[in-house]
Amino acid sequence: MTSDEKAGGPASYFPSIERTYGKPVAHWLNVIDSLQGMTHMQQVAHLKQEHQIGHGHANALVAYHRAQAEP
Repeated sequence: MTSDEKAGGPASYFPSIERTYGKPVAHWLNVIDSLQGMTHMQQVAHLKQEHQIGHGHANALVAYHRAQAEP
């Protein structure tokens, strides 16, 4: 992707996530790494409950993380 292209899908939320929660996306992906064995929605719920991340942002992070892990 060039600097002139906008990210699509879950990654389109990344700038807002970083602004809103003050941590880089890599931080949140590392948090999700520690939640192995949970379902998608359990991971979303964890981010919402333990880190006060909004549902849309949490869902985008988990969806992106899971898509990166697919073979």
